[in-house]
Amino acid sequence: MRIGFITGEYPPMQGGVGAYTRILAGNIAAQGHEVHILSRVGTINDDPAIQLAPLIKQWTLASLPAIRTWAQGLDVINVQYQTAAFDMSPLVHFLPHLIRRPVVTTFHDLRHPYLFPKAGALRDYIVMHLARASSGAITTNYEDALKLAALPNSALIPIGSNILEPLGDDFDQRVWREKAGAGEGDFLLTYFGLINRSKGLEPLLESLSKLRANGVPARLIMIGNAGTSDPTNAAYMTEIDALIERLELSPYIHRTGYIDDDTMIGAYLSASDAVVLPFADGASFRRGSLMAAIRYACPIVTTEPRIHIPTFQDHENMIFVPPDDSHSLTHALHRLYESPDLRERLKQGAKVLALDFDWAEIARDTVEFYEQVVKS
Repeated sequence: MRIGFITGEYPPMQGGVGAYTRILAGNIAAQGHEVHILSRVGTINDDPAIQLAPLIKQWTLASLPAIRTWAQGLDVINVQYQTAAFDMSPLVHFLPHLIRRPVVTTFHDLRHPYLFPKAGALRDYIVMHLARASSGAITTNYEDALKLAALPNSALIPIGSNILEPLGDDFDQRVWREKAGAGEGDFLLTYFGLINRSKGLEPLLESLSKLRANGVPARLIMIGNAGTSDPTNAAYMTEIDALIERLELSPYIHRTGYIDDDTMIGAYLSASDAVVLPFADGASFRRGSLMAAIRYACPIVTTEPRIHIPTFQDHENMIFVPPDDSHSLTHALHRLYESPDLRERLKQGAKVLALDFDWAEIARDTVEFYEQVVKS
């Protein structure tokens, strides 16, 4: 097939949607398909099997002629939808009408775009309009799949980890723990992901403070920054900085900022005693940072999913705590600190769970869905 992707993010831009698109497109190309990507000016292609067109300055009606010209001759076009990635532009919601090719939309989330003050129910309508107007809809998580289940062509296809580099034979956990400032006997935690309000950083920092007050030699690695897609994240990072200072945690936190080296990220995750991801909206397939922790078979502490996810098993492949509850999070982490056996059980459980998120299988499922949509 001749497959096109339209994405508001693509490397070197920082963000999960861009990384997802690059990995999925690369795997689809490796399976023998012709892959084209349309994205912003300044994006860069590092895969010779992919044809990247970095043409778009702004996602407005002025970009429509370039989009139409690029789309000619493609069998199917896959829009990678996330509101922030397209600058909250209404244009993307009408692409199925404007391109005149079969359009499959992958919904990385169904959050409403900003349109104008007091837009109200119109914000929900415009997202659902895109879903109904698309020839097919892909969701990446159970929550969104339920919302689109009534559509005639829809599929749940999970994301895999954006961090893929295997640890080398020379990987030494002690070296990376020392880089993070952790000595022998320290309980090293890691947070990984963009800094925004949905990630639960406040209860994590409060728990770190409580653990240390209770005599646990806990330390934290913070991997990530505010990213480039959502300008509100920068303001939120300022609040997090202030909270760290108020709790006097700076000596116990190693902040890496954004890392574009997958090997470094994998090493920090694997050197940790636990990866802590207390999402405000619960654990979900949509969280690339959670997929990375699973990929590296880490002991994981996260928040209870909003809906039942059969493969996520409490105290078998991760530990669940209620969202925004630093007391419960502290208790769970204290138990993990005291039980190396529990940490090992979680690692083994995550290793088995990782088999469900293989990128080659995700690519095959995605192409099969494209073929189904085109035939119908």
